[in-house]
Amino acid sequence: MRLLVRFFGFLFAAGTVVFLVGVAAVAGLIWHFSKDLPEYSQLQDYEPPVMTRVHATDGSLLGEYAKERRLYLPIQAVPKLVINAFLAAEDKNFYEHGGIDYSGMARAGLVYAQNFGSNRRPQGASTITQQVAKNFLLTNEVSFTRKIKEALLAMRIERTYSKDKILELYLNEIYLGLGAYGIAAASLVYFDKSVNELTVAEASYLAALPKAPAALHPVRNRDRAIERRNYVIDRLLENGWIKQADADKARKDQLIVTNRANGAHVFAGEYFAEEVRRDIFERYGEKKLYEGGLSVRTTLDPKIQVMARKTMVAGLVNYDEQQGWRGPISKLDISGDWGVKLADVKSLSDISPWRMAVVLETSDQSARIGFQPSRELGGAVSRERQTGIITLDGVKWARAAAGSTRGKAATAVSQVLSPGDVIYADPLFKDGNPIEGQYRLRQLPEVSGAMVAMDPWTGRVLAMVGGFSFDQSQFNRATQAYRQPGSSFKPVVYSSALDNGYTPSTVVVDAPIEIDQGQGGGVWRPENFSSGKYQGPTTLRNALRLSLNTVTVRLAQDIGMPLISEYAKRFGVYDELPNYLSYALGAGETTVMRMVTAYSMFANGGRRVKPTLIDRIQDRYGHTIFKHDARECRGCDSPGGWKSQQEPQLIDRREQVLDTMTAYQITSMLEGVVQGGTATVVKEVGKPIAGKTGTTNEAKDAWFVGFSPDLVVGIYLGYDKPRPLGRGNAATGGHLAAPVARDFLKLALADKPAVPFKVPAGIKLIRVDSKSGMRAGPGDTGRTVLEAFKPGTAPPDNYSVIGVADADSNRTLLPPGQGQGPDAGSIMRPGTGSLY
Repeated sequence: MRLLVRFFGFLFAAGTVVFLVGVAAVAGLIWHFSKDLPEYSQLQDYEPPVMTRVHATDGSLLGEYAKERRLYLPIQAVPKLVINAFLAAEDKNFYEHGGIDYSGMARAGLVYAQNFGSNRRPQGASTITQQVAKNFLLTNEVSFTRKIKEALLAMRIERTYSKDKILELYLNEIYLGLGAYGIAAASLVYFDKSVNELTVAEASYLAALPKAPAALHPVRNRDRAIERRNYVIDRLLENGWIKQADADKARKDQLIVTNRANGAHVFAGEYFAEEVRRDIFERYGEKKLYEGGLSVRTTLDPKIQVMARKTMVAGLVNYDEQQGWRGPISKLDISGDWGVKLADVKSLSDISPWRMAVVLETSDQSARIGFQPSRELGGAVSRERQTGIITLDGVKWARAAAGSTRGKAATAVSQVLSPGDVIYADPLFKDGNPIEGQYRLRQLPEVSGAMVAMDPWTGRVLAMVGGFSFDQSQFNRATQAYRQPGSSFKPVVYSSALDNGYTPSTVVVDAPIEIDQGQGGGVWRPENFSSGKYQGPTTLRNALRLSLNTVTVRLAQDIGMPLISEYAKRFGVYDELPNYLSYALGAGETTVMRMVTAYSMFANGGRRVKPTLIDRIQDRYGHTIFKHDARECRGCDSPGGWKSQQEPQLIDRREQVLDTMTAYQITSMLEGVVQGGTATVVKEVGKPIAGKTGTTNEAKDAWFVGFSPDLVVGIYLGYDKPRPLGRGNAATGGHLAAPVARDFLKLALADKPAVPFKVPAGIKLIRVDSKSGMRAGPGDTGRTVLEAFKPGTAPPDNYSVIGVADADSNRTLLPPGQGQGPDAGSIMRPGTGSLY
């Protein structure tokens, strides 16, 4: 008995020693691994990389920019269904344990023992808290050391943060495949839905992804993905978080993921969105752009943008088709499965409804074509093959661009197309409706151009088209292409004259002029577009209306190029303008954006306009860090709400770059250009429109810039490598650019009232003879115009003609009509100039 007692005493003592040694060993291990644990308190101030989102004026999404696609969602905004789905899949006891699931660890240890030596990856037993510790503070190394550190950190995190905070960090940090981080981004990427719209099946699929997002790809590994999704559904049912009927329905649901539409594609706003991206990058840098979670409200009006894109593309295509058919994009061997071969040909993704196709067979009356098949989410070519017919009506425009048959219309489809030709086609219309199954041949235009539409009062860019296709060329011709504006620059010259003593009825001689350029530069002889035809003495209004070059040169000589250069700089057309007279005719290079900005100052009464594509930028917390509208609003922040006080006042401190009355005079003259000048095609809009065409030397660019009281639009057409657009009137701004503006303004102003341009205080409207510029008599009703005059100026009662030399005053009085003809008034005058 004594021996037995001594034996048990020995066992107890030995056990106590072993226990103490074990405790000491565990304490030592904890102390050892705790020494270099990361500082977990940083989780409190954690700011994950969040993508920047760009929105149009109506709030619709225009673009997203991120290295990690993530939207941070507070736990309060996450639906209970989504939370339960992730808990069922990852950690059903999350709200009960203290950071470590001991039963799970025991289970993982048993599996590890069973698989020892098999090189299989050990089964994890990490709780959501442990995953937060690993994702935020540790690496993905597979080792016992990392697991011990992970467990220690998890316990400390649990003691420091609430369960909801830990779950919030987890749901926003996890990678869920397809570049999506966090549940908010994944919900958009996979299903194009917010988390509040997810079904049981969809939430269960997202909850299945954290373990192995690549292995559960919804297309490549569809069966495995559905199996894992259904497992999560079963766990939801088992835990009592959904009903049996909901589980049954969810299991039967198809796993359908949505290729999320790009907002810029939807609104044809790729050029606009890219310009915004560059702006943000220049303001805040790369990190803020791709990780700062900025919310950017842009000025883009989706409806106007679609109109701009539609009309600009139509203008480019119409011109290009008139030049003839240049042939297919390439040739393809159509034996076997032509769809797979065609899918490998690079096509443009932003020119819908155009689609790439290959010609399968041809006859005199038609050609059968096969359309490029789409690709599934995993990259595989779709098995569906779509075909259509191109009839003779669909190729009638395709005259040969070169060779012996150049310019001749096709009499058979087989003359234009042959099997294997890779082409573009879009639906064929008749009476405004598409003909089912029939298509029209298309070709990518060689000519390009740009369009900008702007609010003249604020500088907000409402629409921008930087070329035919952003997918084809990301070069934004609206802001990056410097082209000669031609005669569209003349209003700047005329405004400088009107600001310095001239009136719209001042008479200037239109006759040949020669400029001695000096130092071997030869003689410069600027001519009007219709060479050999001159008007003789003519008013400034008529000179601008008919775009007379010799009048503009004489005007520039008289007021001086330094003054014109100053006005060009004020308007932002040029940064510096050389003192060459040819620059008065638009020989310098500028952009569509700059020209539209300048014309906005005519439209708004001469106020400085700073163009902007961005209304407001907010940081990730909703604080406004940029606002374009810098006007002061007095009374807007009145405390206590509305108490019948005076209405708030907007204080506009923008610079007055042009006299208000001068701005109206130029507007009135430009309205005359539309009513009876080089831009009469725009008159079809049926609303008050003012504008000016421009055609550069050798017709390499065709321009129109014009405006209504509340909308400015600028357009140019030209080849990227400048070359003549044609000859004669067919290649002018009035023939090429103005019709595009007409079509755009018809759509943009369709529901707007015909509001006339506002006449500023002080302007006197006096009826004058449109030819002589003199005050009209009581009986004059034929050729009179209501002209705008500033106070103190009156219609002249004689002819003050600029441009015909006089020995004493350098001016001569001539009656109308005298001096006409190719040699009338020709003089040699010293001055500067360059060939144009």
